[in-house]
Amino acid sequence: MQLTANFTLDELTRTTTGLPNVPNRSERAALLALAEHVLQPLRDALGQPVLVTSGFRSTAVNRAVGGVPSSQHRSGQAADIHVSGMTAMALARRIVALGLPFDQLIEEFGQWVHVSYGPLQRRQQLIAVRREGRTRYLQGVT
Repeated sequence: MQLTANFTLDELTRTTTGLPNVPNRSERAALLALAEHVLQPLRDALGQPVLVTSGFRSTAVNRAVGGVPSSQHRSGQAADIHVSGMTAMALARRIVALGLPFDQLIEEFGQWVHVSYGPLQRRQQLIAVRREGRTRYLQGVT
């Protein structure tokens, strides 16, 4: 199912866990909103592919990948993304600079960007780092 010009439901629900990962109607609607309001505008602005490494996660998939139960991936509101040739920090900063309507933006471990679109539109910006074997969240990417 094509969600936008460059994003499909399949790529936003793909998993390598082998577990069922089928969103319900409200989760599909959230994925569509994420694609329409954040991912496609980002793709259009960059003029190059935005690669989704993790989108929607069923309860079983989320558990298997070590996600927290409250993850916005569970509701279809979040995607982990990267763009070839861009650092994760450069991508995060570009999303902020474009003024895209994200809820949460996390530059994670210098590897990828977690971006969500939800009803709150907090525009929360965080950087995830590992310290002493634990994940810590620092404020701001700009």
